[in-house]
Amino acid sequence: MSHEKLNTPCPLATNVYPWYTFYKRQGRDFEADLEGFIKEVKQSGADSLEPVLKSAESTDRLSDVMSNQGVAMVSAYVNSELHEKGSSQESIETVIRLATQAQVRMGTKIIVTNPSPINWEGPENKTDDQILVQGEALNQLGEALSVEGLTLAYHNHDPELRLAAREFHHMLASTDPEHVKFCLDSHWIYRGSGNSNVVLYDVIRLYGDRIVELHIRQSQNGIWTETFGDGDIDYDRLTKTLNNRCIRPLITIEQAVEEKSLNTMNSLEAHKISHAQARKTFAPFLA
Repeated sequence: MSHEKLNTPCPLATNVYPWYTFYKRQGRDFEADLEGFIKEVKQSGADSLEPVLKSAESTDRLSDVMSNQGVAMVSAYVNSELHEKGSSQESIETVIRLATQAQVRMGTKIIVTNPSPINWEGPENKTDDQILVQGEALNQLGEALSVEGLTLAYHNHDPELRLAAREFHHMLASTDPEHVKFCLDSHWIYRGSGNSNVVLYDVIRLYGDRIVELHIRQSQNGIWTETFGDGDIDYDRLTKTLNNRCIRPLITIEQAVEEKSLNTMNSLEAHKISHAQARKTFAPFLA
């Protein structure tokens, strides 16, 4: 997906997950005050919000509030379970239904999915057979979405990088590049490979041409920082590397906090700083 296909200037997006982590530690529930949450997204300096689409009803409600506040939904995240033959088709149909609803309501262009692990919190790994099934299902989903004029972007967390990253590589090596693109989550690649910038740039060399979106998070000494800035990942180098290859992805800030993160500011304060810095760091993609 080119820069032009996302309109000019390219929007700066924010994913819903970091807001969830900030709100959680503040004892707040953004779904209970959706209008207040979207208002903060607008105030933070983001142009677009990447939500997690869960149901037709919640997608309609979210679309209404975002439209009223002038916040776009260029991309949306939809969970999927694709590693079992018996249930993968139902999951594919759910993703397509929610994706096309977002496309009609909000003009959404990119659908990000991270095929669910067996256990988000546990060490269980998928078998080779399950990985093969998942790859076929992911390709089927990408082809179906492309027919609708949507782009599927494969996303990973750290479980997919276990066991020589066999699941991660198969999802990209076995699928059609025309139908399955890549949402590069730089910090999950970094963390999942034992905090390795070497692996991050190897992944870019291998799959850079398929990158249509970046999920951006920074850390210092391996711990997520409250705001985006200097840290373990050299994002100036990352921007230069992608720009030199004429890769112009949607930039989606995902500067979340975790248990060991500093706690010095609230969600809006932190996101204002992160989005202002992101506009400087990723200027080649946003202008």
